[in-house]
Amino acid sequence: MFTRNIARTLRAGTALSALTLATSLLAVPAFAQDTAPTPTADQTAPAADEAPEIVVTGSLFATKVTTSPVTTVTADTLDAKGITTVQDGLQRLAANNGPTLTNSFSANGAFAGGASAISLRGLSTNSTLVLFDGMRAAYYPLADDATRNFVDLNTIPDDIIDRVEVLKDGASSSYGADAIAGVVNIITKRSFQGVSARAEAGVSQDGIAASQRFSVTAGTGDLDRDGFNAYISGFYFHSDAVYTKDLRAPFNSDDQTSIGGPNNLVNGDNFAPTYAGSNIYAAPGSGGRYQLLQSGCANGNLTQTTAAQQAASGLLPTSICQQDLTNQYGVVAPQVDRFGVSAHVAKTFGDSTEAYLEVNFQQSRSQYSGAASSIYANAPAGIYYAPFSTRGTGAAFAPGSGALTLPVYVCAARVNCTAANGTLNPNNPFAASGQTATIIGAMPNLTRNDETRSRVFRAAAGVKGTFGDDWNYKIDATAMHTDLRRTMNGYVYIQHLLDVIADGSYNFVNPAANSQATLNYLAPELNVDASSDLYQVQASVNKSLFELPGGPAQLGFGGSFFYEAVDSPSANSDINGPTQRYFTINAFGTKGNRTVTSGFGELSLPVLKQVELNLSGRYDHYSTGQGYFSPKVGAKITPIDMLTVRGTWSRGFRIPSFGESNALPTTGYVTNSAGLFNDAYLAQYGCSVATFSTACPQYLRTASYGQTTLASPDLKPEKSRSITLGAVFTPMRNVSLSVDYFNIKKTDAITSLSSAAALQAYYSGQAIPAGYTVIPDAVDPANPSALPRVAYVQSHYVNANTQKAEGIDFGANARFNVGAVTWTSNLDATLMLELSTTLADGTRETYVDTLGNYNLTAGSGTFRWKGSWMNSFAIGNYTVTGTANYTSGYDLSAMDQGNAYKDCGLAPSPAYTGCRVKSYFTFDLNMTAKVADKFTIYANVLNLFDRLPDYDPVTYGAYLYNPVQAGDGIYGRRFSVGAKVNF
Repeated sequence: MFTRNIARTLRAGTALSALTLATSLLAVPAFAQDTAPTPTADQTAPAADEAPEIVVTGSLFATKVTTSPVTTVTADTLDAKGITTVQDGLQRLAANNGPTLTNSFSANGAFAGGASAISLRGLSTNSTLVLFDGMRAAYYPLADDATRNFVDLNTIPDDIIDRVEVLKDGASSSYGADAIAGVVNIITKRSFQGVSARAEAGVSQDGIAASQRFSVTAGTGDLDRDGFNAYISGFYFHSDAVYTKDLRAPFNSDDQTSIGGPNNLVNGDNFAPTYAGSNIYAAPGSGGRYQLLQSGCANGNLTQTTAAQQAASGLLPTSICQQDLTNQYGVVAPQVDRFGVSAHVAKTFGDSTEAYLEVNFQQSRSQYSGAASSIYANAPAGIYYAPFSTRGTGAAFAPGSGALTLPVYVCAARVNCTAANGTLNPNNPFAASGQTATIIGAMPNLTRNDETRSRVFRAAAGVKGTFGDDWNYKIDATAMHTDLRRTMNGYVYIQHLLDVIADGSYNFVNPAANSQATLNYLAPELNVDASSDLYQVQASVNKSLFELPGGPAQLGFGGSFFYEAVDSPSANSDINGPTQRYFTINAFGTKGNRTVTSGFGELSLPVLKQVELNLSGRYDHYSTGQGYFSPKVGAKITPIDMLTVRGTWSRGFRIPSFGESNALPTTGYVTNSAGLFNDAYLAQYGCSVATFSTACPQYLRTASYGQTTLASPDLKPEKSRSITLGAVFTPMRNVSLSVDYFNIKKTDAITSLSSAAALQAYYSGQAIPAGYTVIPDAVDPANPSALPRVAYVQSHYVNANTQKAEGIDFGANARFNVGAVTWTSNLDATLMLELSTTLADGTRETYVDTLGNYNLTAGSGTFRWKGSWMNSFAIGNYTVTGTANYTSGYDLSAMDQGNAYKDCGLAPSPAYTGCRVKSYFTFDLNMTAKVADKFTIYANVLNLFDRLPDYDPVTYGAYLYNPVQAGDGIYGRRFSVGAKVNF
């Protein structure tokens, strides 16, 4: 299989793929992110008199050469690359693929808004375990897609980080649940002396994406000499919100004609009851053409529709407000403000005991303004009532039309209004003739505003030393609490909308005339508080047992007890009735807690000087009834001094998340694409799959369907089997090359079942498969005889699938002194050979080089290649560093959307989009000057060549581009300058 996958890659890959593989096969592995015996690909190689880094992640024994591949990210490395935060550095790791969660995605409707998480091996955020100093951290209170628990990378206190060790191997035998794809261990400074301060500011050349950073750290005492050290550190970070209108074409407009695409501005060609923009239109209740309800356009430009357009639709107004909704309301990244303070105290006792106490506080605020407030939209599925929308038959709705109805009379009682107890409705232009009026559009003077504010409180303490006959011990305890407040403004409360319609208190004719009190009643501010907790105590001992030919045999064992909890109530519960809630705010929520008791052990056996074996295992028991044993076997073989061959085999598990086992229904929305439909169905609407983007009505092509998933309390843990095989080659001092193959297989994978089968059955007129419920949307008023599109597909979480991730990590580290110049080079690259899911019925979906897993990744896809190559040149007090970043392209298809593999099935129109999104390459330049003994200034240019990503009309995490592939490159060339002072 391994050989076949490489052959397939050579046939299908890019020129870079072929070149890199040829290099690996002909020039001995030139690769790996490792600490062995020189540091890792994300770490500067040591000078001749420096010792290699000791790795502490994934083992009870600190070591220089690990059996598992480990990448070390240091603050110095990030500075050299011009990267501002640790979370940004982790997002750029080559091993981070697929459904990663970026800060920018929180401004595009992400469930876990305001947070960031990585996805090693593309196996999702819940299969990568994040630790602080080897201890677990509290989950972010909101789950990714309302199901996947993860630790928010924004909680990392950047300025006290010594390094981050990224173990890219299964590690359940050491840490238990969630370590299927790997572990991110954030290691804080053991001690700090003196004062260090930094100030930095940056902005793109277009004047957007401005950011500022300030920090100061002060410490006293030499821990090794005086037996005491204490330091305190504080920071502030700010980045501006970026809106779609700030970007360059074509990423800033619904008008895609510059790239050969359609003009999707609200206009006479695509105007529809579900796509009318943020103005209000009214039509007689008996039927007929819509007209602007207000005088002129509250938003957009008033234009006349043509006779041909009016003839094509009897609903089309003679005058409409042409609007560019993307330009007016689109958001690229939220405004982010973070600040925090940390304090650390360490003290030694005698010759062998050391204790520490650390406390951290951090606040992070993320906020942005979104789209106009909708009055024709779903209130996502609750638990007590069926999904509610304006397609209901209440007094304020036109039965079957999906449009709100303005009554003939309004009155203070709001019900049974007549001429006797009320007045003619001033908002209804047809009231005088005794007709109701149906209205469409969105509120002209209300926009949605979202803010998340998280406060993280953490304390950790520990002691380590020796006792008895050379036993080493380590005891740690940690407590972490996260408070999260979500504040939402501008969302229309359904019952209040019905109230102001019935009593006439809202002025639809002149929205600007409404008082703030009326607007506040229509869209009351919503505050929702959530929290998470983690408390853990862990103890371990280890000892050298006896001598073997290769060195001392070592035994270690220990135990752990931790409690974790999430309390995240629904922001939009329907417990009080289907109208006592908001439009568009998702109804998800969860609450749960559990305790976990664990025992673990490890045995290191250097049976020969050239051969070392490592055996480890851990048993975890959950208060919810689940238990699992995780074994691991590793081996290192050193046939010659310059070559180490290594490998591991392990089993692991992922416990069902709180969202999967105990949550309200979760509804995620996926934008309709041509691949969902078939020609027979689309013929009802006068179009076909081939003409979907140009001829199909807006009712179909811009709408989304909801995927509603119901929790299952009896889920089993996911199980995994991991294999790594690799080699580390050190042909000379300060040069390290390595290659590592990984193969991960997950069984009993928890899934919400792909909606593809249910959608295909519905649109083909066949029976809906067992396990699904399909809820149709409202009938399209322009096509009343056509079968409506799907509004929701409902299913339960099940242990059903098998997932597989397979690939190769490459890395190279070198340092050379050439005269007065010191040249440091570092390569970090990952080739994904396979990422696939085998469904319960045996159907296999494969995702590499496509947009799949489409639902899991927000359509951002799985990249075959991802990597960076850093080269740094130091001359005296001056250093220049260049970093090349590469992410491969992909086919516009996804097998979990009913496509065949790489069949271009999601491309709206291959005639103008093509079938592939091109690869993306950027180059960053950083320059540092030590202008005085304690004063350093620096400047960097990210995306030096000002390259923008290829346009992607399908990915729904951003507009017309892939936010995971592009990252901050969408801003174009970006500059930052800063200064550091050390005393």
